[in-house]
Amino acid sequence: MNEDLEKRIRAAILNPQNVGEMAGADGIGTVGNSDCGEMLRMWIKFKDENGRKVIDRATFQSFGCETAIAVASLATELIRGKTAQEALSLKTEELAGQLGPLPPMKIHCAQLVEGALRSALAPENATATAHPASAVPVLVTAPASVASAAAPTLLDSFTKPKEGAVKIVFRPPNPSTTA
Repeated sequence: MNEDLEKRIRAAILNPQNVGEMAGADGIGTVGNSDCGEMLRMWIKFKDENGRKVIDRATFQSFGCETAIAVASLATELIRGKTAQEALSLKTEELAGQLGPLPPMKIHCAQLVEGALRSALAPENATATAHPASAVPVLVTAPASVASAAAPTLLDSFTKPKEGAVKIVFRPPNPSTTA
């Protein structure tokens, strides 16, 4: 990655926008990339503006690299004031905003954000196996229909699986192996 891009990512990480859960969200999208182990959840809230339903606010949580966090931060700002259709029409590279073009090894970060956005805005179009606009496998784990006043967290996706699903338990490190 070039030094200029690293500086822009660092600047976005030092002041991330719209991080955290959103109670009462109108849409929630969660995606994960099994190739790199990253997960991202996005919450969307709409408002009526001059007879149009536009995105009032978007927030996110991420278990991911700095690039994914930077892209999510910029994308949540970029989609504010857009209709769902306008936000869905944004291309992967547009979501990276002022970061500019990402190197090939980091494009999946923007695709992760795009997948979460699509899942939150158009869950009926999302698939369980792959994001239609990318070659990166994406698992949609929580469509917008699960939005409630007590919005689930990304950690809940791991610790409170659906019936019959695999539960991941985080254990403290073993002191004898961390020398």
